[in-house]
Amino acid sequence: MRIRLFTVPNLLTLMNLLCGALAVAAAFMHNDLTLAFWLIVAGVAFDFMDGFFARMLRVSAPIGVQLDSLADMITSGLAPTAILYRMCLGGPALWWHGSSYVWLLVFVFAAFAALRLAKFNVDDTQTDEFCGLPTPAAALLAASLGMLWQRGEVVLPAEATLAVALASAGLMIAPLRMFSLKFHGFAWRGNRLRYLFLAVCALSVICLRTYSIPLVVVLYIAVSAVRRMVCPQGAAAAK
Repeated sequence: MRIRLFTVPNLLTLMNLLCGALAVAAAFMHNDLTLAFWLIVAGVAFDFMDGFFARMLRVSAPIGVQLDSLADMITSGLAPTAILYRMCLGGPALWWHGSSYVWLLVFVFAAFAALRLAKFNVDDTQTDEFCGLPTPAAALLAASLGMLWQRGEVVLPAEATLAVALASAGLMIAPLRMFSLKFHGFAWRGNRLRYLFLAVCALSVICLRTYSIPLVVVLYIAVSAVRRMVCPQGAAAAK
């Protein structure tokens, strides 16, 4: 079987992986959480584009699926974990004054991201919606909080950072069905929730700038939870 390695989608996926690797270096080696955040944003953008071009060029292949998960593990798993760990080491501890080894628990985020990605690869029910919080959303939440924290725009004690890491890890493998932002054409019907959510996101970015990112992720989780309660089958609410 002939395997094509250097297709356009695969090259975009490799760019995703490189952004994630550089974000890990920025966080661990240089303690630059702002740079790490923007590298993760770039990686997530490449992650979106590789799927788009794979569908447009019709070059989807099994190797692309595997490579995509490996890249996401770095950009949306390890890189945000590095940011969270830096936050725990650099933030004040309000209640815990014991060994700093307790902050290693943030690496549960990376472990559960791997579980989430592996489950996605074998779960054929996640075509129109997701089961659990997508790893890019969890990564953007962690990375944006890290940037805001380092700039002094939010105050997070180490215990709160650990709580964010563990909560995000739990949500990634939770059996909560969450709507996908993958469009099926450009018609209003079938994409209503997606259009409305993106409009709210755009308005939030304009009004709140970098503060909007953690709020948008929390809103995404809340809307998905309400959607499942109002319409358990999920189909009607997405239309």
